[in-house]
Amino acid sequence: MRGIVFIYMGTAKYLKNIGTLVQETRQARGLTQAELATALGTSQSAINRIEKGGQNISLEMIARIGEVLSSEIVRLNESGKNNFVINGGRPLTGEIEVKTSKNAAVGLLCAALLNKGKTTLRRVARIEEVNRIIEVLESIGVKCRWLSNNDLEIIPPKTLKLDKMDIEAAKKTRTVIMFLGPLMHQYSHFSLPFAGGCSLGTRTVEPHMTGLAPFGLHVVATSDRYLATTASKKIEKSIFLAERGDTVTENVIMAAALYDGEVTIRNASPNYMVQDVCFFLQKLGVKIEGIGTTVLKIHGVKSINKTIEYYPSEDPIEAMSFVAAGVVTNSEITVKRVPIEFMEWEMATLEGMGLEYTMTDEYPARNGQTRLVDITLKKSTLTAPKDKIHALPFPGINMDNLPFLGLCATVAKGRTLIHDWSYENRAIYFTELSKLNASIEMVDPHRVYITGPTRWKAADITAPAALRPSVVILLAMIAAPGKSVLRDVYSINRGYEDIANRLNSLGADIETTWA
Repeated sequence: MRGIVFIYMGTAKYLKNIGTLVQETRQARGLTQAELATALGTSQSAINRIEKGGQNISLEMIARIGEVLSSEIVRLNESGKNNFVINGGRPLTGEIEVKTSKNAAVGLLCAALLNKGKTTLRRVARIEEVNRIIEVLESIGVKCRWLSNNDLEIIPPKTLKLDKMDIEAAKKTRTVIMFLGPLMHQYSHFSLPFAGGCSLGTRTVEPHMTGLAPFGLHVVATSDRYLATTASKKIEKSIFLAERGDTVTENVIMAAALYDGEVTIRNASPNYMVQDVCFFLQKLGVKIEGIGTTVLKIHGVKSINKTIEYYPSEDPIEAMSFVAAGVVTNSEITVKRVPIEFMEWEMATLEGMGLEYTMTDEYPARNGQTRLVDITLKKSTLTAPKDKIHALPFPGINMDNLPFLGLCATVAKGRTLIHDWSYENRAIYFTELSKLNASIEMVDPHRVYITGPTRWKAADITAPAALRPSVVILLAMIAAPGKSVLRDVYSINRGYEDIANRLNSLGADIETTWA
C-alpha cells in the first residue's frame, strides 16, 4: 500500500490494544525497545509511545513491525480475501451433524510423525489449520494424500527433510510447536519456526520446554526460530506439568511414546484432543494408563512402524457453536453427534439459564471411545445466571466454548459476567458485538458484563484474527435482521469446514464472496 494511511480506531483503547500486542510480541522475541527501534529505523521513544497506545500508527509501520517480529499484528482485508454476506433475522430449523475435531486432527497429524508406517486418519475436517500442517509435513518429505470421505493417508520418509520446512505455512499455525515431542528422539538437532495461530495475547512456550527437558531436550530461542538439541536422558522421577495445557500435555505424551521405559506425567490435561492422541498411540502399541485423568502412566517403545487407521472424535467446540446458533436465533434445531462428556458443564449452565432441550441416549463414536448424543433445542426464554461464567480445566467449561456462552448471554434477560481468565486479549473481542447493538461493558482485559436481551442490528465488521470470536460474530449476524458483512474470514476457515453452507442447510442465508 502506497503512502501513509493512518488508523484512527475511534477510541484510544484500540490503539492501546495494538500497542499491547506489539509489546507482548517484542518481549516474547527477546527484543528491547531500542533493538526494535533500530530494526525499524525509528527512535526508542516512538516505540515507547506506540506500545503505550499514545501514537497514531500507519498501516505501513504495522506491517514493518510485523515483519521484524515475525508476527501478524493486524490483518487487513486486501484483494482476494474471503468474506461472508449474511441476510440475518431468519429462524433456523432442521438438523446438523458435528464433524471431527480440529484440535484432535492437528495433534494426530503431529503424532503420525512417531510412526514409520502408514497412518490413515478417517473423516478428517478439511480446514485451513489442517491444510497448513499438511503443507509443513509435505515440505519435509511426508506423503499426504486425501482419500474419499475426507480420509487422510500419511506416509513419512525414512529421514525427514527438516531443513526444507515451509516456514510461511509453519508460521500460520501454533501446532508446529508439537513437532518437538515426536522429533526429539529421532533427531539430535533440528529447528522450528516460531508458532503462529490465533491472536489472543502472549501464550508462552516455556511449559513445553520444561515438560520435555527431562527427556534431554534443550531449546534456544533466536529471533525467529527455536533451535533444538537432544541428548538421551533417563527419566528419574514423575514429570509434573506446571501448566495443565492441552498442547503441552500432548507434546510430553508424544515424547514419552518413544521413550524406552515408563514415564508418569502429573497434572496432565485430560481434555478431548489429549484423549484422542492417547487412543491413537494405544493403537500404535504404546501402553497408557489413566486416560481422562490428570495422571498418565506411559510405557513407551523404542520405535513404531505400523499400518493403522484411526477415527478422530467429534468436535465439542463445533457442537457448542451450533448450540449457540440455535440459542441466539431462538430456533428449534437438532445437533447430532455431540461429544457430551466434553459439553456437560456447558449444557448444565444453559439449562440453569432457562434453555429447554432434549437429549438422546448415549452411543459410541467411531473411535469406539467417545460418548455421543443428539441434542434437540426448544424455543426458550433465557435469564442471566446469578454467578459469573468462566472456563475451567476439564471437566469444566472448555475455554474455547466460553465465547459461545457469552453469545448466549446476549439474549438472556439481565446482566451476565463473563470471565475469560486464560487469555490476555480475547475478552476484548466481545466488544465487537456492540457494533451489532449488543450491550457490552468491558471491566478489564479479562472480564466483560453482557446485558440482554439484545435487539440485534446489522453491521459491517472485519473478522478478528481469532477463530472463536470470529464465529461468535458470524452467529450474531445470523440473528441480526438485515444485511451484515463479515470480512476476511480466514480465521473461521482455520477451524470450520464449509461453515456457511452447513449453516445455510439450517435456514441461514450466508453468501461467500471474494473482494
